[in-house]
Amino acid sequence: MPDIHIHRDHALGLPKAREVAWSWAEEVEQKFDMECTVLEGETSDTVEFTRSGVKGRLIVAADHFDLEAKLGFLLGAFAKTIEAEIEKNLDTLLGAASKAAKGRKAK
Repeated sequence: MPDIHIHRDHALGLPKAREVAWSWAEEVEQKFDMECTVLEGETSDTVEFTRSGVKGRLIVAADHFDLEAKLGFLLGAFAKTIEAEIEKNLDTLLGAASKAAKGRKAK
């Protein structure tokens, strides 16, 4: 069972959701020294991420994101703080992408 599970619905479609996921992956690679691998699929992508004490994946679909992460013993004590930071980061990226998509539709 994952220590962290985050689900976010969105209306971006798969191409835009991929952009958001890649931005997220780049950010966690730089900020948290994660190693990320993107596995592209026809209907969804998987971003696998890992570093010492953390292993997880982000499922990217046309209408939702699902993130699951398993934390090692030392980081397990900080699960709620880590989850809150991931939620904030993902929500910021999704909000910016949604705002940009709405701006393009309005023009």
